[in-house]
Amino acid sequence: MIAIIDYGAGNLKNVAKAFDFLGIENTVTSDASVIQSADKIVLPGVGAFGEGMANLNSTGLCEVIKQEAQAGKPLLGICLGMQMLFDESEESPNVKGLGILKGKIRRLPKVGDLKIPHMGWNDLECHGKLFEGLNKPFVYFVHSYYLDAEDKDIVSATTHYGIDIEVAVERENVFATQFHPEKSGEEGLRILSNFAKL
Repeated sequence: MIAIIDYGAGNLKNVAKAFDFLGIENTVTSDASVIQSADKIVLPGVGAFGEGMANLNSTGLCEVIKQEAQAGKPLLGICLGMQMLFDESEESPNVKGLGILKGKIRRLPKVGDLKIPHMGWNDLECHGKLFEGLNKPFVYFVHSYYLDAEDKDIVSATTHYGIDIEVAVERENVFATQFHPEKSGEEGLRILSNFAKL
């Protein structure tokens, strides 16, 4: 069973519906005992880094997520959920992230006529377990900030939006995507299915 963590940061139903469509048992929860007994964890989210961390801290689940990740349980962060796995974000100075992975979230630079936030479809250069069976998948983004990982070896996907940006990571049992697999059609469903099969 996959526990989808509910900390009041939206987009939970879309993630749950995607797993339902795939026939994969899941539950949306903020109950620590349910998260601890689950086989895998998804940390989704949309919105601002500071507000997301404040909501997550208010649930008391930060330590639970860290402990489960440290114990080797597969964890998938999506969009804001990915950003919060890292140390900090330029969006919310002085707000600490979960620090499960090392790196900083930076604001997308304005390049030419490209709009910020970056909203829309881009293809990926990718490798790793999440992307098994996929070649340059076309996926959906909504974000104004991007990852600058301290260890580039954990980066499993990049795309180009004015600059080359890191959009997925994989380190042992911890996975994350800046894009929304639950909104990315068949290729996104394949990514979620690959995570569920880990």
